[in-house]
Amino acid sequence: MQITPQLMFEGRVDEALALWRRAFPDMQVTPGIPATVEIAGQRLRLFDSPVHHDFTLTPSFSLTVACADEAELRRLADVLGEGGAVLMELGAYDFSPCYTWIVDRVGVSWQLIVEP
Repeated sequence: MQITPQLMFEGRVDEALALWRRAFPDMQVTPGIPATVEIAGQRLRLFDSPVHHDFTLTPSFSLTVACADEAELRRLADVLGEGGAVLMELGAYDFSPCYTWIVDRVGVSWQLIVEP
């Protein structure tokens, strides 16, 4: 048995892949319907729904990236944050010396953290 998160888009999978390739140059992509990506060992399925839905992605489901250091976190935040939104400002928090929570321009929520 294996559990793989699947993210559903409406015509934006290619846009997500282009953005994420810039953020994660080592990302592996297996094209198909759905496409499968692997980022830092985490597999995700990406599906472009041909049907319009009355819902989209929600920040209550986020991808958390443990970064090696602040420089790596800032680089990812710069790339993933282009055209997106900040849910928690980049800064030091009680639980991390460097953290931010952003939603990228295709609606995927990312929590970027340097673990203490």
